[in-house]
Amino acid sequence: MEFLERNYLSPFATLSENSRGRDREEAQCDIRPVFQRDRDRILHCKSFRRLKHKTQVFLTPRGDHYRTRLTHTLEVSQNARTIAKALRLNEDLVEAIALGHDLGHTPFGHAGERILNEICEGGFKHNEQSVRVVERLEKDGRGLNLTWEVRDGMLNHQTRLMPSTLEGKIVRLSDKIAYINHDIDDAIRAKILSEEDIPSEYREILGTTTRKRLDTLIHNIITNSPGKNDICMSQEVEKAMKGLRKFMFENVYLNPVAKYEEERAEDLLSRLFSYYEKNIDELPKMYLAMLDQGETTERVVCDYIAGMTDRYAIAKFEEFFMPKAWQVN
Repeated sequence: MEFLERNYLSPFATLSENSRGRDREEAQCDIRPVFQRDRDRILHCKSFRRLKHKTQVFLTPRGDHYRTRLTHTLEVSQNARTIAKALRLNEDLVEAIALGHDLGHTPFGHAGERILNEICEGGFKHNEQSVRVVERLEKDGRGLNLTWEVRDGMLNHQTRLMPSTLEGKIVRLSDKIAYINHDIDDAIRAKILSEEDIPSEYREILGTTTRKRLDTLIHNIITNSPGKNDICMSQEVEKAMKGLRKFMFENVYLNPVAKYEEERAEDLLSRLFSYYEKNIDELPKMYLAMLDQGETTERVVCDYIAGMTDRYAIAKFEEFFMPKAWQVN
């Protein structure tokens, strides 16, 4: 497989054999290159499975077709793989970064991230937590021991940051392409906006349906990036995408109809945080062991709450704070 990479991939691709390696040395797999192993480890970890019950935009929506953090992740991965394959970049590395980029996301989406950032000393950012998950929290504290390139891509997938590899840059753009378009689709489903509400200046450039916009954005990257040590879009399309993203923030992400439950979600997580700080012995053994290893109480409680799914957080809140029916023994 490494021979095929060396002879087929672009000169700008990140080759598995040139990886900067893992924090802990391991024997090589006889079948899978290092980035493919990383992809498999992420796919099989518990944090990945929990993404299916974590909010993307709409908190605990009543409908089976709204995106969750897991379906968002899969859409990012598919977009990124399409681009990487067309540009002859490392598809295994792209997929590993894409599948792992949101492992650190909290319950209740960005509302959860916002409240943990306020109450946890040192702050909280989901991209940093994603790396902490694979380095410190998975496998009962042993972590997944992923390669440097995958962790770099996970850490730097946000707009204000820039990954070190072209594969990471693909995921960074694919994340935006995915959430802008699938969040439009979900917002239309929720009757928060209609296709006609999207400014015509963006529809004329990008397309008038989710499918057409995805097609335009992905093709634009593929046609503007060959032969370059960069991942590029045309100025016109990039400007339209940024404008559409701004439109979504103003009309969906900050829309009171879509966000009316967020204050309750923040209050719920804040109260859970205070409860566990005062009742630290109720944390699972792995987290108590982290205290013995020098982690602070705040950090460990933050790790535990960030890993919860929406419904698990709600269940623990009901257990601790909701009155129970009187029972006679």
